[in-house]
Amino acid sequence: MGATKTNSGRFFEDYHIGQSLIHAVPRTISGGERAFYHALYPARHAIYSSDEFARACGLERSPLDDLAGFHVVFGKTVPDVSLNAVANLGYGEGRFLRPVQVGDTLRATSEVIGLKQNSSGKTGVVWVHTKGFNQRDEVVIDYKRWVMVKKRDQAAAAPETVIPDLAKALTADQLTTPEGLDFTDYDFALAGEPHRLNDYDIGEKINHVDGSTIEEAEHMLATRLWQNTSKVHFDVMARDQWQRLIYGGHVISLARALSFNGLANAQMIAGINAGAHVNPCMAGDTVRAWSEVLDKAETRAPGVGAIRLRLVATKGEVGDMELRGADGKYRGDILLDLDYWALMPL
Repeated sequence: MGATKTNSGRFFEDYHIGQSLIHAVPRTISGGERAFYHALYPARHAIYSSDEFARACGLERSPLDDLAGFHVVFGKTVPDVSLNAVANLGYGEGRFLRPVQVGDTLRATSEVIGLKQNSSGKTGVVWVHTKGFNQRDEVVIDYKRWVMVKKRDQAAAAPETVIPDLAKALTADQLTTPEGLDFTDYDFALAGEPHRLNDYDIGEKINHVDGSTIEEAEHMLATRLWQNTSKVHFDVMARDQWQRLIYGGHVISLARALSFNGLANAQMIAGINAGAHVNPCMAGDTVRAWSEVLDKAETRAPGVGAIRLRLVATKGEVGDMELRGADGKYRGDILLDLDYWALMPL
């Protein structure tokens, strides 16, 4: 009998600090990814919807939505990082360094930068630093994330605990603005709202009003589109009671798209400071969103400012736009707490 040729994925004890992971399979982006992204989410930001609008803002043409590029890179990492995950826990130090264009070919690598076995001895947390490259070997997306992974053998010795020291947030001068971006002649009417950076106050909270119910079919289309084969998302039998656990990135994209109502001019994501999938999202849940303005800054690009936002996705009604209950813990209806920078006209 020949050697086993299939891959059951890595378990917690298969990782070590400094381990380099080269992810298969490179993927060439077509216009289909953009069309499908806009079919899955109510994405309406003008710079990703119109070549003409993008050219008027100094770009060669409309790039792929930032989060669509993120999902493609993320999907590359799943077979090596989170195939046997219990949950994807969070993100940090994420930078969007170059717009992804139709015709680009994306590939990804990761380095293991942290390990910590959980007290149960059944799982452990793995931190990785992932980079997504285009066909010119330019880094387009760079981020860290941490994920809880099952152990194959509970008796296996725990590795030395290494918890990486991640910055709480990127500073504005660490953000990259796309080459040529210029908002001095920005068309607010075509963009959909009149609000510019100076119209927002630090501490302001915005209820994005709209909601969207996640259907099981659209989630399955999304996981296949992003080639995300994590068992807890792809295979309903991998979950207790056969419930479909929704990919956290699906919730991020849905909440970001819903935030158009109130933040239509937060055009391009420049960085992810931190993010946590606070509670599980299941098929059939209705997602709503609110945002809090955390900071504002100018950039070197003409007419372009940066706004730092907390984007919160909720299950059901938004309510009083509070994250935590009286006990200081996240409320049970909070699905996502995402801290990010976006580029907006001054």
